[in-house]
Amino acid sequence: MSHQDVPPEFRIMPKVGVSPDDRMPALPAERMTEAQRSVAAEFREKRGHDIDGPFLALIRSPEIFKAADHLGRYLRFQSPVPAKLKELAILVTARRWTQQYEWHAHRQVAMHAGLAPETADAIAEGRRPDRLADDEDAIYAFCSELHANGAVCDRTYARVTALFGDQGAIDLCAICGHYSLLAMILNVARTPLPEGATPPLKEFPG
Repeated sequence: MSHQDVPPEFRIMPKVGVSPDDRMPALPAERMTEAQRSVAAEFREKRGHDIDGPFLALIRSPEIFKAADHLGRYLRFQSPVPAKLKELAILVTARRWTQQYEWHAHRQVAMHAGLAPETADAIAEGRRPDRLADDEDAIYAFCSELHANGAVCDRTYARVTALFGDQGAIDLCAICGHYSLLAMILNVARTPLPEGATPPLKEFPG
């Protein structure tokens, strides 16, 4: 399954809620600079919906906003890594940063793309999932090692490149890096979950 097959409701970021802790809430149009209005309009044209999620904070830096949007659209909609495996990589990344909004948004997409609920549950709990297909196991190992060690071992690298070539290895690095960037921004901005949503991830002991 490709992301082109994902229903429109899963291609739109969940609407951020309201919280007094939110450091970077949505900017009213009248408070935006010309550069901010321009990137917001370009985003709307390319994605088909208004900015939300991490882009509410990202718009404070229009050039970073544009770069993140460009990379994110490639990774989600054009990268040859299958959708289920991309979403697995994103969930591993969201768990690494205990990023509630990122997890909330991508768990829904991951389930639709075919990832088993028990796989997501295990990652949420900080456990290695018990039952993984060979390709899922390769992606889980690659992303987990990369986040934990800043590198991957030869065996893990060979498994991923056997499946998806050098491009797949680069794209997986980019997924881990891009969604780490978004997770850090969401954490710094204290972007709230949608109204009524319960934080899905527990904090790990320090």
